[in-house]
Amino acid sequence: MAGTLAGALEARKIPTENNLVAHVEAKIRSEGKMFLIDSVHVGYQVTIPAGRRAETDRALASHENYCPVHQSIKRGFPITWSAEIKEEG
Repeated sequence: MAGTLAGALEARKIPTENNLVAHVEAKIRSEGKMFLIDSVHVGYQVTIPAGRRAETDRALASHENYCPVHQSIKRGFPITWSAEIKEEG
């Protein structure tokens, strides 16, 4: 998902190198001798240039629709995301 978001931001000329961090959290349960994933949450920290919030919001709003990982995983269990955006300047 982070790769897809990075691509969406870069397409909008918003640099992501050292400006995009993703933290992934999974809820896991034990079922017998097996561990199963119940859900995944991806939290992004994005630093953007001043005045680029609207483009960033559009990239965030659409990135999961174009991410093959998200589209595959959501069939088995919920996957959500959130973003903390810091605007420079």
